[in-house]
Amino acid sequence: MSFEEISYLGLGKTVTAEEALANIKDGSVVAISGFNMAMTPEYLVEELYRLYLKTGHPRDLFIISDTFPGVPGRGIDRIAEDMYRRGEEGFISGMLLPFYGWSRTLQKMIIEEWFEAYTWSIGIMAYWFREVGSGRPGVLSRVGVNTFLDPRLGGCALNEKARKAGRVRGRILEIDGREYILYQAPKPEVGLLRGSTADEKGNVSIEDEGIQGTILNIAQAVKARPRRGFNIVQVLRVARFGNIRAKNVAVPGPLIDYVVVAPREKHWQGASMDMDRRVSGEIITPLSPAFAEPLPLDHRKIIARRVLLEMAKLVAKEGRPIIVNLGVGIPSLVAHVAVEEDVAEYMEITIESGPWGGIPFTGPDFGLAISPYAMLSIPDQFTIYEGGILDAASLGFLQVDREGNVNSSILPDRLPGPGGFSVIAAGSPNLYFAGGFTAGKRDIVAEEGRLVIRREGDIRKFVRSVYKILYNPRSAMEYNDQEVLYITERAVFRLESGGLRLVEVAPGVDLEKDVLRHMEFTPLITGRVEEMDKRIFRERKMEVKKELEKALRV
Repeated sequence: MSFEEISYLGLGKTVTAEEALANIKDGSVVAISGFNMAMTPEYLVEELYRLYLKTGHPRDLFIISDTFPGVPGRGIDRIAEDMYRRGEEGFISGMLLPFYGWSRTLQKMIIEEWFEAYTWSIGIMAYWFREVGSGRPGVLSRVGVNTFLDPRLGGCALNEKARKAGRVRGRILEIDGREYILYQAPKPEVGLLRGSTADEKGNVSIEDEGIQGTILNIAQAVKARPRRGFNIVQVLRVARFGNIRAKNVAVPGPLIDYVVVAPREKHWQGASMDMDRRVSGEIITPLSPAFAEPLPLDHRKIIARRVLLEMAKLVAKEGRPIIVNLGVGIPSLVAHVAVEEDVAEYMEITIESGPWGGIPFTGPDFGLAISPYAMLSIPDQFTIYEGGILDAASLGFLQVDREGNVNSSILPDRLPGPGGFSVIAAGSPNLYFAGGFTAGKRDIVAEEGRLVIRREGDIRKFVRSVYKILYNPRSAMEYNDQEVLYITERAVFRLESGGLRLVEVAPGVDLEKDVLRHMEFTPLITGRVEEMDKRIFRERKMEVKKELEKALRV
């Protein structure tokens, strides 16, 4: 067969969005790639909803995603806002997403029972696509045992419709005396994917994207027997067959059925950027202190600094750079502080979307990083986490109770879902929960080496009993021996067999008035409580690099 004949065979794959999407049947299970806006086929998602409004079909779709395909005002959130405004209940019959946090409207719809809503952790979700693509019944994992995800404790259902329908479920299985959860969900029949370039045969490359995502695994799950489905990919351009090098093909052409060229404005790298070569990994910028503007010394930076000091201790102990994961919010600021202190080279910083190194973005652009030196697929990244291959992780928290249980994200009126939290928390051997001591409107600053609480937050985060358990230290310890700290701007707690022990308080803080009075339980306290390092509360650099160079004899 000649080169021209091979090229010709793939020409029919390039079609309009409507031509491709019109093949989706009512009631289909549709898998959509996307980590916020990274790898989200925004054009396909919005055109699918537009087709439904135009024709009434396809309807009653069950939506599955590896993370969340959108951000506030874009992607799935934009559709949810329009559905809610119109009172349009026919488009979606159910959803399985690890994260709903970027859409207050979706969360409201879940609470109001518009459709079935389920959640798993990102790592479980990404593995599930790979397992289904292999013809297996689901994902078997220790993650989630004795937490909110355990079927004996409510399982993964977020509302009553989901509990009654049970389309997504978990089963407890015992292997060698240990309990595991078998996570199961409907096999996807349609894949909505995203790449940068597709050639005439349908081969897809991702050279402009900020992450690898899960597109290959979604495509595999869709194509797996016994019910072979079809995949639609959104790209920026179509090239002649042979122009994409074999090693640069992210999804082979035979797995792609339709190629749709998207307008540039519906194919940004992230929420706030069209195209940044540093984000796609084509340019690596030296991460010197001059590269990062110093963060203001507010309570968020104070916490990030304290986490950095803990990680520096671990570097000195191990005698080498350490592999770390940084979660969304305050934990992601640790990377910025590491660059300020010129110690980024001692910490191999990873984020759950796949990048290694660089400086992670925060907010809606979380998942992307400036100048990463490597990028893994999301399933491969979570293998690093669940397998305990990393050295440490810092994650946020919403509530903590006396036993050390953590609720990272779920309240009666708030249903963001676990994101990557559950897998990372279970797998990390050194775990540093990082967050404000209280929540709500507050004014907390550092002045001359001490903490000053000008206005206290009115929401307690250290409570008698968390609303939902997303991290259970007893189960996690059976899975992986862990060192666990709970780090705030005014106090640090260590997890022990008897519960939480208060080990440090900030300079300038009154133990009774500023700490114990704002907790719903009394932590373990023995003897004198240490004072947090004063360097954390001063504007100048902490000079962490000198300590590390001395410890490592650089």
